[in-house]
Amino acid sequence: MTWERTNDHWFALTPDPLSIAEAYEWAVQPQCGAVVVFSGTVRDHAEEAGVRRDGVTHLVYEAYDEQVLVRFASIVDEMRARWSDLGRVVLWHRVGRLELEESSVVVAVSSPHRPDAFTAARFAIDAVKSSAPIWKLEEWSDGRDWGTGATSITDASRVESADEASSR
Repeated sequence: MTWERTNDHWFALTPDPLSIAEAYEWAVQPQCGAVVVFSGTVRDHAEEAGVRRDGVTHLVYEAYDEQVLVRFASIVDEMRARWSDLGRVVLWHRVGRLELEESSVVVAVSSPHRPDAFTAARFAIDAVKSSAPIWKLEEWSDGRDWGTGATSITDASRVESADEASSR
């Protein structure tokens, strides 16, 4: 397990189950009226880039451990540049074998107001998916292969927020 916890962020890359309740409870702060929590879970199919794989039985996540927390820090730096009044940020990701319905990633963001919490949390999960060196191997009834949505690693500063993408 690799982790880092300060007063305003908590990062983890771990083979252990992720506690959504613990992420939420840690993110709550007296000056923040909103906490948004996102949990990505393993589902029974894969559907990305026009490819659908039915009968997914489990996923196996691998990561470039030494760089994941560095990338998480870059994501939080970018978040704080865009939304200056954020409270706490949680970025956790699992590695190893995950069964159906298990959480693979948890993002929690607290903020004084809900619009920033929602937008920043959406940005955080999008940035984790595009800028952290974490890969998933999908296993389904007829085979196995790397996730269909893999892309080149992108710097967090180049990830569009949901608001930016919708205004185009």
